[in-house]
Amino acid sequence: MYNIQTLNEISKSGLALFGNNYHTTNELDSADAILVRSAKMHDMSLPSSVKAIARAGAGVNNIPIEEYAKSGIVVFNTPGANANAVKELVIAGLLLSSRRVVEGINWAKTLTTDVAKEVEKGKGAFTGPELLGKKIGVIGLGAIGVMVANAAQALGMEVIGYDPYISITAAWGLSRHIKQATSLDEILSEADYLTIHVPLVGETKHMFNKEAFAKMKKGVRILNFSRDTLVNDMDIIEAIKEGIVAKYVTDFPVEGVMNNEDIITIPHLGASTPESEENCAVMAVQQIKDYLENGNIVNSVNFPECVMPWGANYRLTLIHKNVPTVIGKITAIIAQEGINIQDMTNRSKGEFAYTIIDTNTNVSQDNITNIQEIAGIINVRVLTK
Repeated sequence: MYNIQTLNEISKSGLALFGNNYHTTNELDSADAILVRSAKMHDMSLPSSVKAIARAGAGVNNIPIEEYAKSGIVVFNTPGANANAVKELVIAGLLLSSRRVVEGINWAKTLTTDVAKEVEKGKGAFTGPELLGKKIGVIGLGAIGVMVANAAQALGMEVIGYDPYISITAAWGLSRHIKQATSLDEILSEADYLTIHVPLVGETKHMFNKEAFAKMKKGVRILNFSRDTLVNDMDIIEAIKEGIVAKYVTDFPVEGVMNNEDIITIPHLGASTPESEENCAVMAVQQIKDYLENGNIVNSVNFPECVMPWGANYRLTLIHKNVPTVIGKITAIIAQEGINIQDMTNRSKGEFAYTIIDTNTNVSQDNITNIQEIAGIINVRVLTK
């Protein structure tokens, strides 16, 4: 029986996938895994029973992933599960940035008498350009960026994509009509619209700043449905004053960008659809189950992807430092017990590594203890098929 703690409300469709061998609990001390959405975990102290955390969503800023890696806790997220929801809102943002719809609606609400006449008289103040034929730069071609790029191309826009780290999976999903920029400067200087879909890391924080705005076309419209601090608030307000940025649409209302007529702040609605919440919960639960039951790691943000079909009756999973000699010491202890390894795989990510070993003979507790004493070993589990 596995105990699962939920720190936020999780879709029932996802929780239903756990089945009879799982129990949801409010007791952290007995939890084998945790499901979380937006709850802040940086100040939480987790017991040794916790083996995994699944974030039902893409962003993991609320989770201390490096600290948990040192404790052997695998942190998962659900990339792509909310991609369609965000894509649809980005397309809405494109239209809102061009057609002055929000401004027009707000103005129309002020009309009280002779409304039809006033509308015809005043609607000219809310004209805006069409998207057809305009050039849009999509910065970041992950699950969301690819969908946005394809949708913009279907709307008749000329799409330029930029992502030096594009995955093979993302590249396969990208329309052949999307042009590839060879540098960020190229996309900044050409685009009539820019939409941002990169993760927030040290190198990307405030990547849209005074220097970046200086390279853009005058009148560019910028969409940010990724993370607020990718854009420097003070610098974009100055760029708006200078006429470089015509409109900024962001899904992250913060003090610095409020009450500006050329900034549209959407209250973080990117993934706020019932379908998205369900998709994220389902993916999170599936990943937790696969790890707890089979030892497979898929979509982890702090450990390498590592998947191996069952090849024997017993399986050892080992989280360890990515250093020389560890694998040799592990297999030597197993060999000393006269156990034949049926299958084995090892993957690394940064300073950490993960190893799966299948055997038809169970490894004794004494030898498990010996393995745990190897320098660099963080966590050892024994699974039975």
